[in-house]
Amino acid sequence: MFTGLVRDLGVIESIEEVNGNRKFSVRGSIDPKDLTMGASVCHSGVCLTVVDTDFSGDVPLWVVEAVPETLRLTSLGAKVAGDRVNLEPSLRLGDELGGHLVFGHVDGLGKIQSIVEEGDGYRVSVEAPEALRPLIALKGSVAVDGISLTIAGVTETGFELAIIPHTFEVTSLGRAKAGDAVNLEADMLARYVSRQMEFR
Repeated sequence: MFTGLVRDLGVIESIEEVNGNRKFSVRGSIDPKDLTMGASVCHSGVCLTVVDTDFSGDVPLWVVEAVPETLRLTSLGAKVAGDRVNLEPSLRLGDELGGHLVFGHVDGLGKIQSIVEEGDGYRVSVEAPEALRPLIALKGSVAVDGISLTIAGVTETGFELAIIPHTFEVTSLGRAKAGDAVNLEADMLARYVSRQMEFR
């Protein structure tokens, strides 16, 4: 489980195809104690397991593996070497919860419709899959590529975000453009409320 507070903007150094799976070698400023074998690390909203590490360089490098279903349902299937990914190690008991509870289980792929400067920040419009839209609420939480964000507006096709300069600078949003795919995860509470409503 994660908080949606991105610790670093890492880089995919290489990708290896193995029996339909993909192994990603990722480098980023994550504490080695959070990169033990079998540890969970959120990569742009996708929870992946560390299967190998190399701490010989100045910045840690680790390997994670994604199966075909993960590649099909998330943006990882389209990633190439050199792409940047938002990184967050798993939440530890006692850690401050500054964002919202994020599982790292992507609900669907969204698409950035526009990014417009608004004051010192930015207004980002995102198209969401139809099945995900009932879980979107004004002032509610959503994880976009693993970033915990507050919904600033609800539209017919998705939602809008008001992004502060700091978030824009230290996450992949600062490199995003209209048309880009983003991993979306609805707030856990919205998921359970929606499920309960199905039985009323």
